[in-house]
Amino acid sequence: MNPIRDFAQMTAHLQSLSHRKRVVVVCPNDPHTEYAVSRALEEGIADFVLVADARFAAHAEEMRSRCPEHVDVLVVATPDDAAALAVKIVREQKADILMKGLINTDNLLRAVLNKETGILPKGEVLTHVTVAHVPTYPKLLIFSDAAVIPRPTLAQFKAMIRYAVGVAHCCGVEEPRIALLHCSEKINEKFPHTLDYAVLKECAVQGEFGRVQMDGPMDVKTACDIHSGNIKGLSSPVVGNADILIFPNIESGNTFYKSITLFANADMAGTLRGPICPVVVTSRSDSGLSKYYSLALACLTETCKSQIPVNHENLCY
Repeated sequence: MNPIRDFAQMTAHLQSLSHRKRVVVVCPNDPHTEYAVSRALEEGIADFVLVADARFAAHAEEMRSRCPEHVDVLVVATPDDAAALAVKIVREQKADILMKGLINTDNLLRAVLNKETGILPKGEVLTHVTVAHVPTYPKLLIFSDAAVIPRPTLAQFKAMIRYAVGVAHCCGVEEPRIALLHCSEKINEKFPHTLDYAVLKECAVQGEFGRVQMDGPMDVKTACDIHSGNIKGLSSPVVGNADILIFPNIESGNTFYKSITLFANADMAGTLRGPICPVVVTSRSDSGLSKYYSLALACLTETCKSQIPVNHENLCY
């Protein structure tokens, strides 16, 4: 499989597989969700279960009427009931992907993270992985975490990397190049995440993340612009050619996310990872197109189910 370099190629690849994923949508009542569902149906990449609260039952039925052979509708009393039922459907393996519609993210996550009835396995880390197509960059750029983890611990960094590498594999990148981001190239105890970076690089050398190239700390420009690296005298397979960016905290990751959408016209897709299925939860300011791309990304990762080989006998701590 050749690397996927934009979202049009991603959709074309999904269409070539002719294998629809089943998506359960919680409260599909907003225009962005309706656009994503309608386009996915047109492109033939997914079937849907629309779980609507009673206020919007008619709207959900109208959506079903456009493509009844590929859409089911379930009606419950409240949005919280919709979230609980959707999570139950995933737990029972009757859907492959969970998608947020017009429901507060906190309400949806309460159902996802419920210790008795949720879908986050014990010991797994909930994190957010973003895939961006920046017009000035020659390939897809994967980064984490822009939405969930405030200050990653070493264990959380490892989970972020594993999920990002898995997404890269699904996009056809066999040996992802991972940049561990900071404002400079120096490890400094005043910035504890740079100490974690030193450990992570050793883990990468020992094969904990599979076939990867990892380097850092480095800044975003050095990671994505070879000229910047040359000026600084840096030599690394990652410099100027990163596939994956790992941010030190949620502020930097979120600022990068919003900045490249506003100033670089980047197309974006993102999913929550850690639960037993991808969860599509886009930002309130994201477009319907971004929600569709996020849905396509979730379908891609569920289709390939790429796993990261981990040497359990030689884990780094």
